[in-house]
Amino acid sequence: MTRYWIGVASRNHVKVGEAGGFCQLGHGKEAPVRRLSPGDGLVYYSPGEGMKEGERIQAFTAIGRVRPGEVYHAQQTQSFCPYRRDVDYLPSSDAPIAPLLAHLSFSSGGANWGFLMRRGLFEISAHDFQLIAKSMGVSNIVGPTGPSVHIWAL
Repeated sequence: MTRYWIGVASRNHVKVGEAGGFCQLGHGKEAPVRRLSPGDGLVYYSPGEGMKEGERIQAFTAIGRVRPGEVYHAQQTQSFCPYRRDVDYLPSSDAPIAPLLAHLSFSSGGANWGFLMRRGLFEISAHDFQLIAKSMGVSNIVGPTGPSVHIWAL
């Protein structure tokens, strides 16, 4: 069954992952990327341009599908080997979260969505994922074609 996720990272970090075709979550921790399965949808939310620096973004900044394959270590620097999964990212535009807050199930009804973002990764509904995708200019995600089958046109 396809699941949908929001990962949280600075826009700078998201764009490095997008260019490299991978995701990395929780500062390279293994547990968050192990929660993802091949075929799952992943959208990144970026609170800011950089980690604790740069301008405030508060937007969805990348969207894609987890590729088949296993979680792996990557040698990012001599002393840092984060865990990653490969992702097929779709061409998209940044989408501010503010106009979507009243329409997303995890934030409507006055829910404090900011606390969810602090988790670094959380599951969302297919409806929320499709709404975010549409706001990012991604229209080639097709909804369910069966009880648990989703088709992605890449």
